[in-house]
Amino acid sequence: MTRPALSIKPPPRQGGAALLAAMLTVTLVATFAAAALWQQWRSVEIETAERNRVQASWILLGALDWSRVVLAEDARSDKGQPVDHLAEPWAVPLQEARLSTFLAAQNNVSQVDDGMADVQEAFLSGRIVDLQSRLNLRNLLNAPDEPQTLAPLTRLLGRLGLPPAYGQQILLALRQATSASEGAQPLMPRTMRQLGWLGMPPAMAVRLEPYVALLPTPTPVNINTASAEVIWASTDELSWAQANQLVQLRAASPLRTLADATRLLGLPNPLSATGFSVFSNYFETWGQLRLGEVIVSERSVLRRNGMTVNTLWRERGAPPPPA
Repeated sequence: MTRPALSIKPPPRQGGAALLAAMLTVTLVATFAAAALWQQWRSVEIETAERNRVQASWILLGALDWSRVVLAEDARSDKGQPVDHLAEPWAVPLQEARLSTFLAAQNNVSQVDDGMADVQEAFLSGRIVDLQSRLNLRNLLNAPDEPQTLAPLTRLLGRLGLPPAYGQQILLALRQATSASEGAQPLMPRTMRQLGWLGMPPAMAVRLEPYVALLPTPTPVNINTASAEVIWASTDELSWAQANQLVQLRAASPLRTLADATRLLGLPNPLSATGFSVFSNYFETWGQLRLGEVIVSERSVLRRNGMTVNTLWRERGAPPPPA
């Protein structure tokens, strides 16, 4: 009886393992390549954003210099009798416009060459605001009679539907911030939105911003640019109807002197020269540049002394001033 021959199976082929190793190698190479490509793209995007930010900063600095020139030329034209009103060139806001129209305008036709391709998508907007069209909180710190000093701010708060008690809180906080005593004391704010440092609710600071300012020195209110609320609150000699009437009269013809306002309203007594004026020395400029996806805004406070216009401070990323 013969035994069946034993069958010997060949060893399994290594082709499957080699294919798997090759696929893993390709996957790793693709992953490393994708990571390197992403890092390169990220570096390019960061460099582009930084370049746009620097360009925007220089352009906004040029816009600030342009604002100073406008205010200086306005002082030159009014050198004999300084008057500032809302019909002057500085008071006209600059709506968003393509920057190339300012840089390459020739014969009323905008011409942009290849070297200015980067500014074709740049848009500039801005405005100049008279800060003496608002109540100056600095006046609260330079008058000895506290009830009389607080009267304008108290009237304004009541007119705006805000608690008049906040006037006393603001006065005490400002005095504490400017005191030379040692110990914990709040920082002196520069803008209305920073009044939160003194304990004021942010919503109230935003509500007051169109009507109140905080300037380095005491200032009168410009009756040519102030709102009816500010004019009415600045003195108890005017009724609300007279304040609105004054705003309507100046729209037809700017007031050249305080005597013009007294005459037009038929007031028995002239307006106080310490509380009112027809010209201003403090202005706020705000500019915004939109360059591609980058938006840069800047706000500055300017002080004009004759034909000299100085920048007191600048703030990057500031919101637009209230209209």
